[in-house]
Amino acid sequence: MSRLVALLFALCSGLAVANIYYAQPLLDSIADEFSITHSSIGIVITVTQICYALGLLLLVPLGDLLNRRKLIMIQMLLSVIALIAVGTSSSSQVLFIGMAAIGLLAVITQTLVAFAASLAAPSERGRIVGLVTSGIVIGILLARTIAGTLNDWIGWRSVYLFSASLTLLGIIALFLVLPKHEPKREKLTYTQLIVSVLQLYRELPILRTRGVLATLIFTAFSILWTSMVLPLSAPPLSLSHTAIGAFGLAGAAGALAAARAGRLADRGLGQKTTGVALVILLLSWLPIGYVHHSVWLFVAGVIMLDLAVQAVHVTNQSLIYEVRPEAQSRLTGAYMIFYSIGSATGSIASTQVYAWAGWTGVCWLGAGVSAAALLFWAFDRYIQRNSDQ
Repeated sequence: MSRLVALLFALCSGLAVANIYYAQPLLDSIADEFSITHSSIGIVITVTQICYALGLLLLVPLGDLLNRRKLIMIQMLLSVIALIAVGTSSSSQVLFIGMAAIGLLAVITQTLVAFAASLAAPSERGRIVGLVTSGIVIGILLARTIAGTLNDWIGWRSVYLFSASLTLLGIIALFLVLPKHEPKREKLTYTQLIVSVLQLYRELPILRTRGVLATLIFTAFSILWTSMVLPLSAPPLSLSHTAIGAFGLAGAAGALAAARAGRLADRGLGQKTTGVALVILLLSWLPIGYVHHSVWLFVAGVIMLDLAVQAVHVTNQSLIYEVRPEAQSRLTGAYMIFYSIGSATGSIASTQVYAWAGWTGVCWLGAGVSAAALLFWAFDRYIQRNSDQ
């Protein structure tokens, strides 16, 4: 697989997944326009993530059954319609319906990851998955920068209309690049396909283990990125949306630094990479907690957190794809459901805890979840070593 094609996959994947994260730095603006309280505004993100989880179960597995090229084109066109609906919404009801559709259709990102993994040679699969996944994480993080800047310039609605335009360009690029002919698929009905996804949980212990880790790391990730707009926009910092969105650049730097995790997994160092990354994830909450004392310490913590989350995430996918390469779309959907659960949990929990205990409470929550991830990994390693002896 050429590096240019892999970069296009990464770009389009990042563009698609960014759609469900644009709202995070816009929460206060959306809350003010639709008269939603700050303690409840996290529901906007939660609705999107819940529908994203449904899409992972109901839509992503179709990549093992249908022509992926056609599947990608159709879902991206529907995403354009949903983005325009949100950008022109006149009520909170239309907003929630549009956000739900955006979440459901954003799973095209995972179809692209599975597609890239199937096109890559086994010896380079970890590297390719790492590259495409880096595009996803960077898309998630730069979504905040773009959304914050556009919100300050011309309002929050412009963010979704701008994304609709970029998505149309992405459709054209992928139409020209994606292979028209694909290998024959398994002859399954849709019901059998969905049942086979559920069977993967029973058959593959590594999917269960890595799924739990995904839930915990993305809960921690969402705890930070959903709630950080609240202390940064409030006195004494009172930063603009553009400044808050710029913190996404720091997170993107961390994600890029972790891109080598896929190469390490290809070399058989997946478990060590996971352990080191989880330690960094736990330590990151110390500088993050000093947001009111030093913005630079906060930036360092953001970089550490995103580096750690990305490293574990890439390693998770690389290890899972090795087990059942013929079922990569189903494996992707099955694994990413855990991601969506973690993101939704972190979004709603962080805003509630912030309203109750402020930024200190949010940091303790994030550190607790990170510690749980590290302990779970250590316990699983202990069990594996004993079973091998």
